[in-house]
Order: sequence, then C-alpha cells, then structure tokens
Amino acid sequence: MACPICEKRKAKRYCPAKAENICTLCCGTEREVTIDCPPDCAYLVESRRHEIGRREIDWSQVPFADVKVPSSFVAAHEPLVLALGYAVCLYARDNAALTDPDIVAALQSLAESYQTLSNGIYFEKPPDYILQRELYDALKAAIENFKKTDSRNAGVVTVRDSEIRDVLIFLAQLGATRSNGRPKGRAYLDLLRSQFKSEELQKPSPSQLVLP
Repeated sequence: MACPICEKRKAKRYCPAKAENICTLCCGTEREVTIDCPPDCAYLVESRRHEIGRREIDWSQVPFADVKVPSSFVAAHEPLVLALGYAVCLYARDNAALTDPDIVAALQSLAESYQTLSNGIYFEKPPDYILQRELYDALKAAIENFKKTDSRNAGVVTVRDSEIRDVLIFLAQLGATRSNGRPKGRAYLDLLRSQFKSEELQKPSPSQLVLP
C-alpha cells in the first residue's frame, strides 16, 4: 500500500494522528509540520529524545536574549512558575490547536507588558492571533489569582511586578529553547504537562462541577 501523504513510497509506519500507515520519510519530514502528532506517539517521543541532544541554540533569537534569569531566582519563585505553567496547560486542555510558538508568543508579549510596568510606564500589546491573545489573558488572570492567594497567605502582596516579569521571561526563554521550531510542535507544552498529574489536567465531569 502506498503512503497516503506522498502517494509514492510504501506505507510501513502506523501514524496515530492519521489512523493509518504512512512511509517513514513522510513521518520524519511531516511530523509536527503538517501532521498534528499526539504526544504519546512512540516515533514522536523518540525523535524528541534525539533532537534535544543535537539541538544548537541560537541565543540571539531567544526572547530577551540579553537577560539571564538565575536558577536561584527560578527556585525561589517556583510557586509562580508552576502556577503559570498550569495556566498554560489548562488553556491547552480546552484548545487543542495551541502550539509551542503560540505559548512563547503569549509569554513574550506579557513579559514585555510587565517590563514596561516595572519601569513605571504601563504599555500593553496583546498578540493579534486569537489563541495567543486568549492565552495571554488566561496568564494575566492566573497572575492576579496568584497575587490574591499570596496576599491571603502572607497578609500583604509579596510578589513584585519585576519578579513576575522575570518569571515570564524565564518561561518564554525555556519555551524558545525547548521548542523544535516546527509549526505544530508541542515539545514545550508536553514538558509543562509533565510537571502535573494527568488527572489534574482532565476536563471535569458534570458531577465534579461545583455550581455557585
């Protein structure tokens, strides 16, 4: 049987995204490009394992290339890092089309907004693309919720705008360095998902919903 993508080579490899066999070359070249690969595809998992070891990062192309966020800062602000990562995962749960480029764009735009805020001048420019803009808003809401929780626990708001900015920069840089650059790539998203239990990211059933 010929590969349904190229219609030339023999279809030898089962593609869970297409629910049929495709050729090995199309699997390699179209993976996360035209094929919307599920995260548990064995060929996708294996390819990412090899890519990480061979990938060369051009730091001049990474968001906020002149900013280096110390690992000590990230460790000290782990609750906020996890809260924002969780917000990304929740949005992705309900919006399957979200990709790594969308996540990085939303994080970068929000970090730029907080950069101006920490300098005393607030200027906001959300992304134009709807998925990126909605994620941008979801992250803003997560930050406000974190501030409220932080205030209740400590009696005062302890997280500063400059710290929120640097957490966003860290997450944007992490996304840029973990993404494989493919238009449908979700290596970064899957990394964020791995930080949480799978059941935490499942949609609630009607019996789990708490009505006001």
